[in-house]
Amino acid sequence: MSARPTPRRSRPGAPPVRRTARPRLAVLATALVAVLTPALGACATDAASVGGGGAGGNGTLKWTSSYFPAHWDPVVSGSGAQFRQLALVYASLTRTDETGKAVPDLAESWEYNEKGDQVTFHLRPGLKFSDGEPVDGAAVKDAVERAKKQKNSALFGDLTSIQSVDASGLDAVLHLTQVDHQIPQLLGQRVLQIASPKAAAAPEKLDQNPVGAGPFTITQLVPGTKAVLKKNPTYWDAKNIHIDNVELTAAPDASTVVNGLQTGVYNFADIKPSQADAAKKAGLDVFVQPGFNAANISLNVNKAPFDNEKVVDAVRHAVNRQEFVDKLTFGYGSVTNQPFPKGYVAYDPESENTHPYDPAKAQQLLAEAGHKPGDLKLNLVIPAEDPQAEIVQSQLAKVGISVTIKIDKNWSTPFFAKDLAFSLYGTTGRDSAAQTLTAHFGPNGPLNLSSPYQPSGFEAAIAKVRQTPLDAADYPKVLQAATRAGLESKALVFTYSSPNLIAKSKSISGLPKNPAHIDWTGVTISAN
Repeated sequence: MSARPTPRRSRPGAPPVRRTARPRLAVLATALVAVLTPALGACATDAASVGGGGAGGNGTLKWTSSYFPAHWDPVVSGSGAQFRQLALVYASLTRTDETGKAVPDLAESWEYNEKGDQVTFHLRPGLKFSDGEPVDGAAVKDAVERAKKQKNSALFGDLTSIQSVDASGLDAVLHLTQVDHQIPQLLGQRVLQIASPKAAAAPEKLDQNPVGAGPFTITQLVPGTKAVLKKNPTYWDAKNIHIDNVELTAAPDASTVVNGLQTGVYNFADIKPSQADAAKKAGLDVFVQPGFNAANISLNVNKAPFDNEKVVDAVRHAVNRQEFVDKLTFGYGSVTNQPFPKGYVAYDPESENTHPYDPAKAQQLLAEAGHKPGDLKLNLVIPAEDPQAEIVQSQLAKVGISVTIKIDKNWSTPFFAKDLAFSLYGTTGRDSAAQTLTAHFGPNGPLNLSSPYQPSGFEAAIAKVRQTPLDAADYPKVLQAATRAGLESKALVFTYSSPNLIAKSKSISGLPKNPAHIDWTGVTISAN
């Protein structure tokens, strides 16, 4: 999903409170175990050998993706699904491990002041961008300021907790507008991929000629179509990158992807649930990657008829979530009424079934709101044909609401301007649970179609989350209370969640199981 006071220092002489990359967030790690356990599909036969190297596994990754970046400036590209492709080129202050915890990337450690409104990141020594410029505190400062101020930035709404940045050698000191212990979790690959300040001085050039400090560097780029990359020998963890070359292409028609994997045109592809069975039958590995994907029906309570709470509740009870799962996920998804998967630390069990499917109750609520069957007519505005829309149309028809599906290719403009009354949205989530919550339920949340509306009690609940260190014993309880407060919102009806699916040749070894991220650390490509 894309988003859209003076600094205070610790008191003189007070020792800093360490929040480093040493073992931490044990509670978070434990809570994630149940949900973040992907599996590799078992296959009987090997796919054609593709891009193989020698015994060392230094081959070519041939990745076709439906999320090929339209922009390679990370500030412009934002934090949607394409961040996985940009992570080939760019590194970040932190990254996410298999438990969903923030761990070192360009920063080797970090620490908060005693109050929690200032955090200092210590960068690894001797690092350089691919243009030879140093990776230092000044580069972090430049990245934050561009993300906050560049006119076409898609990230400014994600960084409201950062007031300013001071740079001193390899240190970047972030002065915050509020106590916020979510910052290390936030500033990973999704939100602050760091570009060379020298290259970023001309953002329009950076957008099609990316310069980062990630595991690979661009050698050829055909905008919107293809990118060729080679291993970056100066990447801080280059010793654990065993892929020499990458050929990234924009995915063709979905029906041809599996055939391309079989014939060796590709050896790695993100696929839809409808393709998974064919990929397995073709002898490919299907990697079920855990994620934070969740679909919702978005309502605008500032516009009729959703300014009537009974109509909103009628829609909630008219939704049969299981139908979405059965028809759209091919056995890979699950029903949900919140933006987090079950087992994740932010998932609130108390809110699990607050508005169960009950079409009779939906009809009763509509009658109480003064609507007779068939007299309520709604336009559901979406950007392209979507089977979700047809399910919504059918389910609401059963309770007496007539829905007309309207396709607007420029849908994003009225959606993010909050001009629509009724729409659909799907999010890939965030590594910071607080950011996910504020994006959906906050008064300025980009995914809150009803801005500036927010549910009562949410502001205080999310402030408490930010004030609570992630390794505090009561962090899960505090976070779940914020989720509960957010779900009081009348603006969103969540329907189902689905993992990310990837089909790959057996020549590619297993990937780290980092939620929502694709991590090439330790991955090899064999000749057979």
